[in-house]
Amino acid sequence: MSEPASNLAERWKQFRAQMPVADKWAYFDHAAVAPIPARSQQAIMAWVRQAAHEGDTCWPAWSRRVEEARTFAARLLNAEQSEIALVHSTTEGIGLVAEGFPWRAGDNVVTLANEFPSNLYPWMNLASRGVETRPVVPERGRVDLNALAVACDARTRIISVSWVGYVSGWRCDLNDLVELAHGRGALLFVDAIQGLGVFPLDVKATPIDFLAADGHKWLLGPEGAGLLYIRGEHLDLLRPIGVGWHSVEHASDYSHIELKLKPNAARYEGGTQNMVGFLGLAESLQLLLDLGVSDIGGRLLEITDLACERLQQAGAAIVGPREGDHRSGIVSFELPGQNSLQVKRRCLASGVVLSARSGKLRISPHAYANEADIERLIRALAG
Repeated sequence: MSEPASNLAERWKQFRAQMPVADKWAYFDHAAVAPIPARSQQAIMAWVRQAAHEGDTCWPAWSRRVEEARTFAARLLNAEQSEIALVHSTTEGIGLVAEGFPWRAGDNVVTLANEFPSNLYPWMNLASRGVETRPVVPERGRVDLNALAVACDARTRIISVSWVGYVSGWRCDLNDLVELAHGRGALLFVDAIQGLGVFPLDVKATPIDFLAADGHKWLLGPEGAGLLYIRGEHLDLLRPIGVGWHSVEHASDYSHIELKLKPNAARYEGGTQNMVGFLGLAESLQLLLDLGVSDIGGRLLEITDLACERLQQAGAAIVGPREGDHRSGIVSFELPGQNSLQVKRRCLASGVVLSARSGKLRISPHAYANEADIERLIRALAG
């Protein structure tokens, strides 16, 4: 039974009340760096006070809350806690897989030519080990599974694709990508930073192999605190990189020197964590889980569909694909005859935050955005 619309409307008001940024800005830049919720701010400020006045006496409590961040991340993916590593960035997560994978000279990775650089450079860096990176060029931002399939051969070991394109906004069907990769004997790596937190993903139903996402976009966390998912059956496949005191079973016994790695994904974490970052991320993850990611995704598509309608009425040309389930929270558009960087500056002066990417304007609202924000955007674009 579906939830009454009035209940959902009240939920989005409560969400908005958790976002102090909405008091000043019409914020359309979550695909870049998101503002953090009030509860995450409070957790970070509490840590600062404790660190200043109590030193490390609060460390056990902090550590327990960081482990709850791991629990929330596992819930978000319907994964096992043992499959979640807490990392500093998407880049770090990709690098742990790229550098730890048992490559042989002649192997290759298939990816997309319009990926964010972090999902290209780690694979390209394997060239010295005889591993080829094969970037497939999407047509008008749309990912063609047939083109990806053509790029694969018997030596393709990994297909690495973003769930949502950071410029185009194209959202891939991960089930189709799993079928493609596994059907060719390859594993699937997903850069999930532009989709995780606003669209549901069940890694038991959709058996991707690896996933990485920093928390500072749609997850509404601080920078430098993210997650890496490694399917349990692959935990021993990767050679651990950056092994340190935190990688072993007896992590807190510094006098016991024995390289006995943890039997879970925490073995890839190495050393000291970004504790304050993960304390903030834990609050943001809990907020999103309480709101319900499926409902967040539906609300987000309502907001971006309305934004597209109003943008077109205002004379903008939508250049990103907006087709069915391939829609996302990212909308790219052009204003004919206007410079995107100048438009961005004009919007900032009017209290509207958006991005300019590849000569285009890009908006990326979250589910707490409302119709008034969209109208503020339209007025700012009109100058």
